[in-house]
Order: sequence, then C-alpha cells, then structure tokens
Amino acid sequence: MSVPSSTSLNRRALFRMGAGLGLGLAAMPVLAACGDGGATAKAEAKSAALLPDTVVRNVGIEPDLRGTAAGVPQAFFRYPATTPRATAGQPLKGAEPITAAMETFSPPPPARGKNAAWQAIEKLLGGRVDITAVPTDDYSTKFTTMVASDSLPDIFMYPELGGVDNKAAFLAAKCADLTPFLAGEKVKDYPNLAAIPEAAWQGSIFGGKLFGIPISRMGTGGAGFYRHDLFAEIGITSLDEITGLDKFVEVCKELTRPKKDRYAIIAGATNLLAMSAGAPRDWRMDPKTGKFVTDLETDEFRLAIETARKLYRAGCYYPGTIGMSGAQKAQYTDMFKNGKGAYVYDGMPSYYTPSTGYVAAMAAVDKKYDPRPITPFTDKAIAWMDNVALQNTHIKKASTERVKQLLALADFAASPFGSEEYTLMNYGVEGTDFTRNADGNPILTKKGSQDITVPWKFLASAVPAVFSTDTEKGVRYVHQAYAKMIPIMEQDPTLKVSSPTWDSKGYGSLYTLKQDGLKDIVSGRKPMSYYDQLTRDHLAKGAEQARREFEEAVQKGKK
Repeated sequence: MSVPSSTSLNRRALFRMGAGLGLGLAAMPVLAACGDGGATAKAEAKSAALLPDTVVRNVGIEPDLRGTAAGVPQAFFRYPATTPRATAGQPLKGAEPITAAMETFSPPPPARGKNAAWQAIEKLLGGRVDITAVPTDDYSTKFTTMVASDSLPDIFMYPELGGVDNKAAFLAAKCADLTPFLAGEKVKDYPNLAAIPEAAWQGSIFGGKLFGIPISRMGTGGAGFYRHDLFAEIGITSLDEITGLDKFVEVCKELTRPKKDRYAIIAGATNLLAMSAGAPRDWRMDPKTGKFVTDLETDEFRLAIETARKLYRAGCYYPGTIGMSGAQKAQYTDMFKNGKGAYVYDGMPSYYTPSTGYVAAMAAVDKKYDPRPITPFTDKAIAWMDNVALQNTHIKKASTERVKQLLALADFAASPFGSEEYTLMNYGVEGTDFTRNADGNPILTKKGSQDITVPWKFLASAVPAVFSTDTEKGVRYVHQAYAKMIPIMEQDPTLKVSSPTWDSKGYGSLYTLKQDGLKDIVSGRKPMSYYDQLTRDHLAKGAEQARREFEEAVQKGKK
C-alpha cells in the first residue's frame, strides 16, 4: 500500500506498552526551561476560545469511501488524474530564507541541488526553505543542543520524547503566540490548517495560549495486525468470535507452534488487551465529579496485565521479543512479516507503507499470508485516542510579518491528499520521481524514493487519507478498522486540561517507571502482587500530583 509520507505512528503511543512491555526507553534528556526562569506552569482548563474554527477541506477530489465527521478518514482506490492547487500563488514570495528542523523516520534526503522534488516545492512556494532532517532517535539530543545554544530555527518540531521540564515557560520565552493568527475565524486565512481537527489543536495550548501547529493523525493508532489466514486455520474467521480475554488466550495457545518456529505474539499485545478489557489510556475522568484515576488503578488494566502474564507463561510470545525496545521495532516487525508470528503491535499507517508495509512485504514472502488490521474485541472494548497528533510544530518568536510567512509554509505543508502540493511532498516530480501505473497511481522511482524523504510532512498535517497503489482490498480493511474503532474511541480527558507535572514527567520518568515495572510482572521476574507497589510508586513519584492538577483544572473550567 502506498502513502509514502502520510503518517508514522505516534511513537509515544507505540512506546506506551504497545509492543508488549519490551518498549521501555530510558528517560530522554529533559532541559530546564529557558528565558529568565519563565512563569511557573499552572494547572488550567484550556479555553475553547483559543481553538481555530475547524472546517472540512474540499479541493474537489471525491473519495471512494467517505470519511465521517467523527473522524473516520476518507479512502481512495485511485490517485486523482489531475492535482488541483490547495494554496494560492507563491506563499513565500519575497520572504527571507526559512530555517527548519524536523525529525525523520527515513534516511537523509539528497541535498537541494540533487533533489528534484525539493526544487519544485520551493518553486511553488516562491521561497527557500532550509530543512535540517534529523533521525528520530537523535532528534531529542538535537533539540537539547538547539535550546542550550539558543540556536532554534524559524520553525521546528517539538521532540516526541524528552524536551524541557517546563514546557509552557519555554514556549512563552522562545516561541510565537499563534492565538492572534489562528484562534476562531482568524484561521480562515490558512484553509488547510483549518482542516486540522479540534482535538489536535487542544494539544497545542500551553499557558493559556495557542503555541503549536499540530501534525495531525487519525485519532487512534489502531491495535496492531494479525494473520487472518492463521486465525482461520484454527477456526476463527471473524474477530467477533473472540468474546473475551480468556478466549483470546485459548486462541493464542492454538496459534503457537514452536516446532514451526511460529508463535502467537511478536513482542507483546498489551495495548490490544487493555483496549479489549475497556481500560483507559493513562487516565480516566468521571464526568460527574471531575475525579481522575490512572490506568494502573483500574480493574480493567490490571486484568489486561494478568492476561499478558498468562500468555507469557503459556509460551505464546516469540522467545526474546518481550525485551525488545522501541528502537528494535524494525527487527520484531520484520519477524512478523517473515511468518514468525500471528500478531504484532504496530501503527495502522505501517500497513500501507510502499514496499516495506505489511501488505506489500508479506505478499513478497508468501502470497498466502493475509495480514489485516486487528480491532479490540469483547463487548467492553474501547479504542484509545492515542494518535490525535504526532507532535506539534512551533514557530520561533518573530515579527508579525515573519510569523504569517511561516504559517503560510505550514498551511502549504498541510495541503490535502491529491493536491499539487501534497503530490510534490509525497511523490515528487512526475516523470522524475514517480511514474503512473496502468491504474493511474503514482509509483516512486529509485530517485523518487530518496527525494521525498525531506520531512515537509512534519511542518503541519491535517488528517491523512487512506490510499493504496497495491491493493483495493487493503484500503477497505483499513477503512473498516477505523469505522469500527472511531465510534468506540474513548475521549482523552487530558486534552482539555493541563498538568505541568504530567507535561514534564508523563512520557519521561513516570513512563519509564511504569514500563519497567510492567515488563517485570508480565515476564514473571516479579509476582503479580508487585502491581500494587508499582501503582503506589507511580502515584508517589508524580502521578498523584498530576491528578491533583488535572482535577484543579477541571474545577477552574467549571467556574
């Protein structure tokens, strides 16, 4: 399948126990906030008045499978024969060269002079954009260096993990307040940014101001992939037949065939188990009282961990994979693609990556392989709102005119599927970077696969579309999975309120503490009774303080 630059799974979602409990990372570098100490961050409700007025963007391209207002994405079986413009004129005409720093999941791109797509994009923009593309695993360190040396570029992506310890103060000291440019109807000057969903914009509010431009995603990252052909071999032709977690354990035992070097699970299934049990992602709020509980405190999450432990004791995990880190994702997903397992956790967009995605790669190994997106099972199942946005892009403090230029660049980057701008960023120049097949779909050339690795997509993004050059069937499977998961997606209660403690520790020290403890429990290194101590430690080291701040913010919002 092929959406070469659409999305990569939000790594925070992936690292959040997703591939089992082997995804623990060491806490990333965390900087002290800069700028005269900055104002102390406070718990607060996020005012709806700060949010842009969002509208559906239509540039005249009709989807084959329609999206919904609730967030099910549009899907396409064919690429548009003509590619309409989504921006007007040359948005950067007369602007000084722009500097940018973005992370990339791809190899370093060819320099501008050897990159036809880069040149064509700048011609359409009418200005020069000097992008520094930094490998994902190195970006937090690069960001640390830029902040410490006061050398932030004009526009930059905030790191997915790590960052500063007082984010609101850092943004207030170093970044442009975008509220005067984007709040309410003001966003109408940037119609592609106006198509970014409200939930993504909520994650861009800090200290009572709109500071970020979201790199929007599908809302949920999915629940992973399974081998439908293997499930069918043991009599499971529909996921509806898996009526509970105990039934899933039985299925996994049947799927595990050590003599064939094949196991039910590669790396882990904690996200899938937790969603199937109806457990929250990190936090749940009682809408009547405004009281928060952590996932660890819920019976549903405990049940998910108990089930993961049963699966491990039954030998259902491929040996050695539960200890794999997120940095080893390529290794354990390749094991699944090569027939070593019946289930793997990975983000939905990975399904339709050209040549290396699950559909294309597994067909090349064995055409009988039938990988499909899995969805949470049982009548208590929910989907997590774990992929609203990959991260935010921020603009360094500058004059009003300069901020408008940078927003125009972001608006260009957020152009919708099938537009001329989208085509250049995702496929490059026709005839040089891609050709069209018999169905009219773009197929990257060797040069194109290199040219399109410039991370324009991380300047800003509206919700991506689902599209495949490989298989219409695969597009339908993905659309069906979203159509099932979006309606049961549990809203993230932290999107409308802020906690300085959670902002600084939630995906740093608290994340590492929880991951390491759960991995020890599931693998049997510590007894299930340790779960209670882990919960107490998690609360004592920051989650309890974060809870108080979230609840304080909810009460402020009511007033």
